[in-house]
Amino acid sequence: MSEPASPTADSPSHENASAMAPCPEHRPARSFATMRVIAALLLREMSTRYGKTPGGYIWSIIEPLAAIMVLSIGFALILRTPPIGTSFMLFYATGYMPYGMFNTVANMVGRSISFSKPLLQYPAVTWVDAVLARFLLNSLTSTFITLILITVILVLSDTQAVLDMIPILRAGLLALLLAFGVGVLNCAISGLFPLWEVIWSVITRPLFIASGVFFLYDDMPQLAREILWYNPLIHVIGEFRSGFYPMYIVDYVNNLFVLSVALVSLVMGLVLLGRYHREILIR
Repeated sequence: MSEPASPTADSPSHENASAMAPCPEHRPARSFATMRVIAALLLREMSTRYGKTPGGYIWSIIEPLAAIMVLSIGFALILRTPPIGTSFMLFYATGYMPYGMFNTVANMVGRSISFSKPLLQYPAVTWVDAVLARFLLNSLTSTFITLILITVILVLSDTQAVLDMIPILRAGLLALLLAFGVGVLNCAISGLFPLWEVIWSVITRPLFIASGVFFLYDDMPQLAREILWYNPLIHVIGEFRSGFYPMYIVDYVNNLFVLSVALVSLVMGLVLLGRYHREILIR
């Protein structure tokens, strides 16, 4: 009896075995498309917003500094001393800067889709990219401006302030998170109802006065305190000021309330944008 021939490389059995052998998995290179898109949107907004203005970022520093100086000079002519401390500039800066941080970021995020609507026609660009790009750019810009102005004011006013960075950082993060939540919600509502942007600007116009920029919450009448407590910015500004004035006790501040308002607004805005972003883009 002849022995069966051993399979060779050319035999069908070897081909079948090769076909059945598991091939090494070829994983595609990881793509960072979202990060690249956000970076491109950041550069576009920087060139659009600051590149065409003489001085660029310098004006974004001069504007709030001029506002604080005008407030300080005006109230110094009326009042002998600020409500707390000895420096009018530092007192109004600790109220104006967190308010300005919230207001700027919320307004910019609220116009994210309308600002980037032409680019959102491309499949690679999503509404999430547009919102995140605007939030990141304006958050970083507002933070740096706040740091620069507070440093300049501390030097100019020659105060012996002992800073507590924990409440300062906590208030800054709460202001940005609140601005993000309100901005995303306004982005969705104004996209569905364009008149909302005008209504919102009218509603929030007294917010500059009602947020404690000019006064201390504790100095207000009881009825006013009961109403103003539901303004999240009252808590943010109180927390921010407590980091500059160690003697200032802010028992009324409730950071959990601010966080709740921010997260509820953010979730509502994300749900509305996720459901209606296509309708918003074709309006």
